[in-house]
Amino acid sequence: MSICAFGLCPEDDAVSNDELKKGAPKVFLDCRHCDRDYIRTEITFVNYVRDRMDADVHVLITIQRTGSGGREYTLEFIGRRDFPHIGHKLIHVTDRTATRDEVREELVEVLKRGLFPYVMHSPIAKHIKIVFDQELAPTAVEDRWNFWVFNIGLGGSFEGEQLRQYRSIRGHISANRVTPSMKLRLGLSGDFDEDRFEIDGEKIISTSSEKELRGMYVRSLSDHWSVGGWLELESETYSNMDLQFNIAPAVEYNVFPYYESTRRQLRFLYRLNFYFNNYMEETIFNKTTENLLGQSLRVTLEVKQPWGNASISLRGGHYFHDFSKYRLGVHGWLSIRLVRGLNLDMWGSYSRISDQLNLPLEGASIDEVLLRRRELATAYDYHFSVGLSYTFGSVYSNVVNPRFGR
Repeated sequence: MSICAFGLCPEDDAVSNDELKKGAPKVFLDCRHCDRDYIRTEITFVNYVRDRMDADVHVLITIQRTGSGGREYTLEFIGRRDFPHIGHKLIHVTDRTATRDEVREELVEVLKRGLFPYVMHSPIAKHIKIVFDQELAPTAVEDRWNFWVFNIGLGGSFEGEQLRQYRSIRGHISANRVTPSMKLRLGLSGDFDEDRFEIDGEKIISTSSEKELRGMYVRSLSDHWSVGGWLELESETYSNMDLQFNIAPAVEYNVFPYYESTRRQLRFLYRLNFYFNNYMEETIFNKTTENLLGQSLRVTLEVKQPWGNASISLRGGHYFHDFSKYRLGVHGWLSIRLVRGLNLDMWGSYSRISDQLNLPLEGASIDEVLLRRRELATAYDYHFSVGLSYTFGSVYSNVVNPRFGR
């Protein structure tokens, strides 16, 4: 099905574009990772505005990864002003192998279908022609891979100057299987970094490496409950860990049904952790190996609404043998449309740390501190960023001009 307007259909040639534009719905496109120029070029039978307060239709597009590595686009059409009672939702899934051009072409077609009810209730409706291209017979879907998706990667970077050289080599392999009732993720990765310096004729070499094998399995129990766990093997010079083995059964409860996850989530994830640690160097607690049992709870709230987006997560955990060995943390992100054209963006995190059982007895050398090759003792860490942006001027954003790039 295609929609013709603004000169695309011969019978409309007698009507000027300016006259047609006066009766077109005003649309606010709310999508962070969409090709807006392409959309405005391909869908010309609406007016695009840069602020939702001026819009007749607020199109809220959220994106999440699918089990096969593609993306699921949820397009929610929210009627405003002249269309307060018209609202609906469309879902479109793209293939992992689809190119960016194919993805944006598919998204445009979905947008056309979603905007159609608003166009039909506006003065521009009499200038729209619907053409049904072809009729497709129903076919059965067969997946010869049985929903398994594999990924292999290998890469490196090299740089240098007269007195300094740096090289990094990394690789990974993963196997994932995701269905509506279960999720299984397996991954193996490795990373090696090396810095070489020459200072006053003396050569200094500093290296770090990390290797890990991770597995996660989740089974859906209902619209609110899930159960599963993690299995992890890790070796990391930064954490003084020659080998860490972790097995962790877990259960999660989502206050909202999982099918609402693109708009809102409130998840409680409880995890019981069993660790076997084999350290590279003797720790500050005079340990070279030890078995540990602990637990953690993470509470996460995520919302995406017309006023903006917000996410906050609270996490706490401790070891059973010593409750004073704990970690508490909070991190969040907030983007709010304060008033017309004014946006506030904030991101931050804070952790209270009292569980560094892995710190080496001999501490870290100067080069390890400066190059961040070793974990250092600390009671806390934090990150914070904030920004304001304000846009003013014409409310319309229909025009696309690609000259000199963006």
